[in-house]
Formats: sequence, C-alpha cells, structure tokens
Amino acid sequence: MFHVNHQPGVEIHRTDPFAVPSGQKSPARRLRGRLAAPVTLWTAPGPAGLTVSSTLVAEGEPDRLLGLVDPESDLWAAVEEAGRFAVTPLGPPHRQLADRFAGLFPSPGGLFATGSWTDTGYGPVPADAGGWAGCRLDSAREYGWALLVEATIEAVTLTEETAPLLHYRGRYHELG
Repeated sequence: MFHVNHQPGVEIHRTDPFAVPSGQKSPARRLRGRLAAPVTLWTAPGPAGLTVSSTLVAEGEPDRLLGLVDPESDLWAAVEEAGRFAVTPLGPPHRQLADRFAGLFPSPGGLFATGSWTDTGYGPVPADAGGWAGCRLDSAREYGWALLVEATIEAVTLTEETAPLLHYRGRYHELG
C-alpha cells in the first residue's frame, strides 16, 4: 500500500509513517496484534459501512453476533438509526475493499461508488461475497475505546465456500 517515490522532495513511505513504534505499544495492543481475526464488512441502510475485524458469532436460540465498532463512525450512526445491519465475511479478493471501508484507501464518489452491490433490508453487501448475515441491533455499550455491539442474527445467506481474509500483526493474510 505504501510506496517510495524517488523524485526529490516527494516521498510516500513503504510503511505507515504514523504507526506507533512496537516498543511504545501497550502490551494489550501487542497481544491483540498476535491474534488472527477475520476481516468483515459491516453495512447499514443509508448506506454506511466499516471494515471490522472484531466480530464473533455465538450460536444459540437465537443466534447472536458481537462486534467492536468505532462509536464515531458513520456506520454506527446508521446502525443506531436503522436498528439493523449486514455483516459480510471478506475474502482475499476484497483487500482493497477492506482498506477503502477502513479509511486507508481513497474512495472517490463515496464508499459504495465502485464494485457491484446487492441491496438487502439490512444494508448493501458485495455482490461477489460468499455470504452475509442480517442482524437486528439489540444493544451497544462502551467497551474500551470501542462500542461492543450485540445483535440477533435474523437472516443468513451463504452462496459459495470462500477463503477468509485475515488480519494479523497489522497486515492481511490468507489461509494457505
């Protein structure tokens, strides 16, 4: 994602110039970085969306979904207003999409301006996704610097088996 331009006076870095040096990160943040996490896209009517790597599905009666989201995100405002949202597990072909919704990649025309989208009652989902879940918001509360969102899974659509995109130590990885 980061590149070096060898023209005098112009430089784009190979690494994140704003990243906190490893020795200055809290032990909990360093531990979190060592846990592989699925990369998901949360979307809501509006539309709004956010890349989320803190997502957990709990089977039961009813099935539930938990996640940590940015309380100041456009996604949270849309979820709070609509009371529902969609969660899509992303795969290796979705790296750029994940970066766009994480605010790391430009999105001229808006987050949903490129790519093919399927409209659902829970929010738009990428048309090439292997599946998605439609969720009803149950509650949210501050949890660390995030909001712990609790939801009931009302719908699950699975199409094809796809490999997951994982986030580990600040980078995307694939199973292999």
